[in-house]
Amino acid sequence: MRVNQTLLEEFVFVGFSVYPDLQVILFVLFIFLYLLTLTGNLTIMALTLVDRVLHTPMYLFLSALSFSETCYTLAIIPKMLVDLLAKSRSISLLGCGLQMFFFHGLGGTNCIILTVMGYDRFLAICNPLHYPVLMTSTICGHLVALAWTGGFFVSLVQTTLIFSDTFCGPNLIKHFLCHMRAVVKLSCLNGSVIEVTVAAISVLGLLGTFVFIFLTYVFILSTVLKIPSAEGKRKAFSTCASHLTVVIIHFGFASIVYLKPETTERDDTLMSIPYTLITPFLSPLIFTLRNKDMKNALIKVLSNKDASTKSSWAVTIGSQHKEGNKIFALKPSV
Repeated sequence: MRVNQTLLEEFVFVGFSVYPDLQVILFVLFIFLYLLTLTGNLTIMALTLVDRVLHTPMYLFLSALSFSETCYTLAIIPKMLVDLLAKSRSISLLGCGLQMFFFHGLGGTNCIILTVMGYDRFLAICNPLHYPVLMTSTICGHLVALAWTGGFFVSLVQTTLIFSDTFCGPNLIKHFLCHMRAVVKLSCLNGSVIEVTVAAISVLGLLGTFVFIFLTYVFILSTVLKIPSAEGKRKAFSTCASHLTVVIIHFGFASIVYLKPETTERDDTLMSIPYTLITPFLSPLIFTLRNKDMKNALIKVLSNKDASTKSSWAVTIGSQHKEGNKIFALKPSV
């Protein structure tokens, strides 16, 4: 129990101040990755919206994942970028609670959407005849809503547990965001009990979704191996390759954050970068570069844009040419 401590009203991030000589370089690198991440996710959402070929459950879930990851990065990276250049890296108690709620809520949503995408691939490959009935647009919408509800419900429970206690000095959060493990260490009374509880919830959620995805791919692999033709096997595997790659990256980096032992603030900060910055950057890149339909949709949109530009240019030139002829015809002959 802590006694004679002043109750805190705000926190200060240690963040990347442990690397004072690298902060400007890190700012340039992080903002570059952030802009590419936003561009990739917005491109996926736009292509899914405008191209009718992509109006299928698989791409609906992909668009939902891109939207969730866009919100996820908005909850973390802008504040982190400001703190890299600002002298004051403080955040209010309410602001910290909101950031924690959205960060973990959206992270949980991403995990569940990836799980739903695995379930979608399982139905498409293992039950192709019943797939149109089992995965309608209504069911897709319900599954996406379930993902958001589940992710934010777990986050609400964890955030409420942490902020139900009071916080004592020092007010330094040894992180660049209001991460649960870093914040709960500042608790006045029941820090160890709360830390174990929220950690257990995080681990159970992470392992539960991963095990479900693993089981779906066990059934998928079993079904694919029964396909007689090599071409059929290749096509079946190609529909899962992007999703499986993102799952390995996402859960791999997440396990480093949530299952790692106690570390120094330097190590904790560095080990959180892949999960908070690299994973959202790689996800849209993998889904667009390794997906034939996405690449075709992007080429189609760019081709139509080029054709429209050329057409507009031709109309302008033709109009100018006609006007020139009229002016020339009005000139008196010499």
